[in-house]
Amino acid sequence: MDAAQLTERLVKWIGARVQEAGAKGILLGVSGGIDSAVLAVLCEKAVPGKVLGLNLPCYSNPDDEAHAKLLCDKFRIALQVITLDAMYDSFLKILPQDKTNPAADRLAKSNLKVRLRMITLYYHANLMNYMVVGSSNKSELAVGYFTKWGDGGVDVMPLGNLVKEQVVALAEYLGIPRSIIAKPPSAGLWDGQTDEKEMGLTYKELDKFLTIGRAEPEVKMKIQALMAKSQHKRCLPPVPEF
Repeated sequence: MDAAQLTERLVKWIGARVQEAGAKGILLGVSGGIDSAVLAVLCEKAVPGKVLGLNLPCYSNPDDEAHAKLLCDKFRIALQVITLDAMYDSFLKILPQDKTNPAADRLAKSNLKVRLRMITLYYHANLMNYMVVGSSNKSELAVGYFTKWGDGGVDVMPLGNLVKEQVVALAEYLGIPRSIIAKPPSAGLWDGQTDEKEMGLTYKELDKFLTIGRAEPEVKMKIQALMAKSQHKRCLPPVPEF
């Protein structure tokens, strides 16, 4: 399926989900990255004039906000910027922190940022009767590279069956600004953080395994281990069978 056909099918699929839910429109986080950029444009095509993007910086790189504005200006998508720094600081004042375990401390704080964004999205969605649409792709979902009840807390994930390579191809077809396509994928959680560095894998390696099942032995083992470890993220909470 080429990019034009895929775009048409995704636009129809998104529109159908909004109609089924009885929602008045779509709400999504526009981070300044390629995935949310592609998703925002698809959503605007599906329900023109009924899309609201929220850029939610939390001690974030200013370039991310600039890229979000660049994208939304080009495609005439409504955008609001809500800075979450003060909310994040307020939580940290009352939450315990473990200075003896820097890795765990950083992870907990990073996930807090993402979950604050989810709360903000759903607050607006409740006010507006809008559907919250998430931008996670198949590559991220497969290895659990998302925050449970954070960016994983959405109503639908239109890009969830597309590997990163396909998202990039859609970005090229849709005319996403080159500055967004070219920058290293990152959740923007701390300085220098990138998806590939954090996963310990390249998207090229991951996409190849997910599409044709091939990978170097050590890469295959790493991917399978990540998939097994993150299985709980892709399921509803288990309940007893009795």
